[in-house]
Amino acid sequence: MGILKYVGKPRLIEHELKTPLIKPKDGKVIFVCSNNDLFGDWVPSKDIVRILLHCCEYDNEYLFQSKNPGRFNDFIEYFPERSILGTTLETNRFNKFSKAPAIYSRYRWMADLDYPRKMVSIEPIMDFDVDILTMMIRKIKPEFVSIGADSGKNNLPEPNPEKVRSLINELEKFTEVRVKKNLNRLFGGDVRV
Repeated sequence: MGILKYVGKPRLIEHELKTPLIKPKDGKVIFVCSNNDLFGDWVPSKDIVRILLHCCEYDNEYLFQSKNPGRFNDFIEYFPERSILGTTLETNRFNKFSKAPAIYSRYRWMADLDYPRKMVSIEPIMDFDVDILTMMIRKIKPEFVSIGADSGKNNLPEPNPEKVRSLINELEKFTEVRVKKNLNRLFGGDVRV
């Protein structure tokens, strides 16, 4: 179905629930619903449970990422054993670029989430305050942080390279930082920390 499965009214694609989730030979994590938000308010709880139960049938490592992580607690008992739960924090500042729950709400939900494996995505990175964003992420206690730039040419307010380097340096004091290739655009080449 390619890109068509991400267009139109949200729906569960039944044949996907019959697809065996074979463990990747390279040991990579399976990012479940990577182009959708499985925990958006519009997704029926019964569909979320069906997807989680399907994942539980296979001994894989999974990433579940949502801009609505407040719903994670509703399904905590259904997550496969080797799951990582994550959210996106594009900035620490108020913004009107998204219909997603506010940044502060996402941060609080993740900081309060009693779960051993968490991650944070800062993509697309928007201008931020180093100390505040670092403090927020430290309180979440993520296993890793992924940082990437706006690849959709959305004309978002982006930080300068020095600020991004400073953030990376601060985050590396307490967690792993994974820099995405699209961040190179902000640096005019390879990201050098």
